Amino acid sequence: MTLALPSPCVVVLVGPGASGKSTWAAEHFPAETIVSSDRLRAVVGAGEDDIAASTDAFALLEQIVAVRLARRLTTVIDTLGLDTDRRRAWLALARRHGLPCVAVAFDTPAAECRARNRGRAKRIPADALTAQLRSWRAVRDLLAAEGYDEVLAPQPVRQVAAPFATSPAAAARQQERPTGLRFGLHLSAFAFDGGKAATAARLREIAVAAEEAGFDAIYVMDHFRQIPQVGRAWDDFLESYTTLAYLAACTSRVRLGALVTGITYRNVAHLGKIIATLDVLSGGRAVCGLGLAWFKAEHTAYGWEFPPARSRYALLEDALTLLPLLWGPGSPAFEGKALRVPEATCYPRPLQDHVPIVVGGGGERRTLRLAARHADAANVLGDLDTVRRKASVLHAHCAAAGRDPIDLTHLCTALVGDDDRSVAGLVDRLRPRRQDAASYAAAVHAGTVDDHIGRFRELAEAGVAEVMVRLPDLTSPEPLVRMAKVIAAFRP
Repeated sequence: MTLALPSPCVVVLVGPGASGKSTWAAEHFPAETIVSSDRLRAVVGAGEDDIAASTDAFALLEQIVAVRLARRLTTVIDTLGLDTDRRRAWLALARRHGLPCVAVAFDTPAAECRARNRGRAKRIPADALTAQLRSWRAVRDLLAAEGYDEVLAPQPVRQVAAPFATSPAAAARQQERPTGLRFGLHLSAFAFDGGKAATAARLREIAVAAEEAGFDAIYVMDHFRQIPQVGRAWDDFLESYTTLAYLAACTSRVRLGALVTGITYRNVAHLGKIIATLDVLSGGRAVCGLGLAWFKAEHTAYGWEFPPARSRYALLEDALTLLPLLWGPGSPAFEGKALRVPEATCYPRPLQDHVPIVVGGGGERRTLRLAARHADAANVLGDLDTVRRKASVLHAHCAAAGRDPIDLTHLCTALVGDDDRSVAGLVDRLRPRRQDAASYAAAVHAGTVDDHIGRFRELAEAGVAEVMVRLPDLTSPEPLVRMAKVIAAFRP
């Protein structure tokens, strides 16, 4: 089984000469990540075997390691690794920069090391190799107590974005004991080949492919210009509910909603009418996402008031109460903290007896409490540990409100490749020129199909009922074909 190492990380190779360190490193890591004392002897001396250049070579090695770790780049330190003070200094430096650090122990039999050495064009002097083998026996017993994240034997390894480090075991659990999970496609960008003239056709292709891939829902962002986390303010960006109406005509099965509707952007009663209309025209597939709204610059650009958080919370709480009244029987009057509606009237009413409401935001004191009291689901961001904590807080709020636990959903980005080479190619093509591959891969959760199966299994185990997935390479239906393989692992 191939071991997944988090990227970035520090890998310290430890073992006597001719034990296989450089060969192993070259098989499993890109050349630019390996810092080799032998190669640096050739840089500052007459060649890799220029022992007189060792002091200068190690001084240069230390500088390179320090710079790479400060930049949080994967670094494989290819030396003998027998100097305990040096090893511990590298480990301390890794800890200072928040990088995982593993040692790889090359416990190659002495006879094999000697045989390999005899086959070299330039041999290690016999007495020097004997001294290294003697030192190795003492070092071998020290490694486990030095504080590495792991001490490994040389074995097949691959680097993955940190959230996938435990994915192989989770993917195995999903294969052995499958669990269900709903998937929503999150559309956050509309930059298609052919420009705006091709937008309608490309969007239809993607919507149809999403249904074929097994997605349960399609969501759009409720913004009026692109947000800085995704693109530029002047990028083409479609209005949310007009787009959802178009998607209703393009699809037949997926649920449709805004993730999430900014509570400040529309009259709330009017919003209720919009969602009811979407539900009728889609055949009962509307989802109502609601959130505080956060993008102040967008409000300013459009001339909208951006109230303080306290006022927006009052408006959100009123909306959570008003909308079900609006979609229900009669025309009751409503007066809340921020809203007054003399007649909560909506005809036609939604086809669904109950339009599901999703509250977006992970605020543990107010947002999740409002979701627990009034909504059907809460949508949160964050890593696995954060999601686990949010699930616990949400369930506590539900218990306090006298309700059964509501669904927890999770919004994330996923760049999916068929294999490691495919993933590397996608990362290289999509990453910004000034962002290194490892940090971009981590930011977009770049991984193989199996990596994502494991990651989503862990989210399901943390309490997530639905994942809303943004695919950063979604300019054609092709990424949906790869994502379909992930979804299939969570279907009966």
